Amino acid sequence: MSKLAFLFPGQASQYPGMGRDLAENFPESRAVFEQADAALGFSISKLCFEGSEDALRLTENTQPAILAVSVAAYRALESRGITPGFAAGHSLGEYSALVAAGGLDFTPAVKLLRSRGRYMQEAVPAGEGAMAAIMGLSPADVLEVCRKAAQGEVVSPANLNSPDQIAISGHAAAVKRAVEIASQSGAKRAVMLSVSAPFHCALMAPAQQRLEPDLRATQFNNLRFPVITNVDAETIASGDEARDALIRQVTQPVRWLDCVREMIDSGVSIFVEVGPGKVLSGLLRQIDRSVRCFNVEDAASLQSTLDKIAAARSEASDAG
Repeated sequence: MSKLAFLFPGQASQYPGMGRDLAENFPESRAVFEQADAALGFSISKLCFEGSEDALRLTENTQPAILAVSVAAYRALESRGITPGFAAGHSLGEYSALVAAGGLDFTPAVKLLRSRGRYMQEAVPAGEGAMAAIMGLSPADVLEVCRKAAQGEVVSPANLNSPDQIAISGHAAAVKRAVEIASQSGAKRAVMLSVSAPFHCALMAPAQQRLEPDLRATQFNNLRFPVITNVDAETIASGDEARDALIRQVTQPVRWLDCVREMIDSGVSIFVEVGPGKVLSGLLRQIDRSVRCFNVEDAASLQSTLDKIAAARSEASDAG
């Protein structure tokens, strides 16, 4: 049997109208949005279904909104008997992966992400931090670029996304210098990203300090299937390991490339991106074109993915 893994997206996958089709078509998905609205005390579902791009881009909205859509998509898959052998989530997506694996209940998760978004937003005054994407340089080269650009400020690799794409994060001036140095050092592209805070770098220490007590006060359970963590790119099975990884994740880089390779090395050949957009599907193609990747974000993509998984499994059993 082909091993299956679920991938849960992070920030920048949001779009206006996301999740509406799931809520309209699947009672189990609709229940997730109702639970989110009750937990947060306002209608995050309305924000997902009808909110503007600007409102969705506010980090304290984006994080719980993406979780809600991802878990709504997961519940639709789960109720049709599709469960993964592994899961991983990109940054805030790790919370979605842990909810799917039973390591964290949905209600505390959506509250944690609302706070996490606010803490991250407030950690660095607007305009003082920035992020950029660098394409076509190795991790070692990007590290060297950051070292040269720092000049006493913070700038470091934040998301090691694929062999071709690394995001950096830090003080705005240092990130701008790094973009210039990367361009001169042979990068295919180096571009500033439109984000509201410099995620996954040392500047997020105040956010980590505020989030840690919240995470310590939250109950975590052992996982029904292994989750690969962003910080270590290794599988975990216990709630304590999950909590520890989420605390460290705030200031540490997302080792996405290593996470995906870990799953492929463990025999995964089919990936499903569960939640809004296809950002992770695009990264997967840059990492390894021999594996298959489908996505689920509405009724049509759910049906298509169910059909493709069934076809891939029957192909594999014929081959076996």
